[in-house]
Amino acid sequence: MIKIITVGYIKEKYIKEAIEEYKKRLRKYTNLEIIEVKDEGFVEKTKAIEKEKEKILKHISDRDYIITLEIEAKEYTSVEFAEKLRTIQIENSNIVFIIGGSYGLSEEIKKMSKMHLSFSKMTFPHQLFRVILLEQIYRSYKINNNESYHK
Repeated sequence: MIKIITVGYIKEKYIKEAIEEYKKRLRKYTNLEIIEVKDEGFVEKTKAIEKEKEKILKHISDRDYIITLEIEAKEYTSVEFAEKLRTIQIENSNIVFIIGGSYGLSEEIKKMSKMHLSFSKMTFPHQLFRVILLEQIYRSYKINNNESYHK
């Protein structure tokens, strides 16, 4: 089971369609759940991170393998990420990816994380990043199953 907890909602139709496409493709390989929690917006940074943390914690259990998405974290190639995901799934049936809000994630959430993952030093819109994450998860399954997929 893969769960993606993300701060913020998707409004754009074209992004919703891309997300639905990858959800459909991933059904062949895993159960997928996407949980959206409310973005606190541009209030004071500490207050926003704290409120978002409380909402995220409601969706995490002790048996979850938590992967946080952080700009300053380790970057992997697609093949390295696929191998890491394969290895994690051997011992963990619940993998939870957490995408923070505009101000990032709380230190408490980061400390709970077993893997700190970055896709780039660049900043991406949260809506678009969700599609990128889903695509890389899908690519990982294709790689791990020795199935062809565009390069």
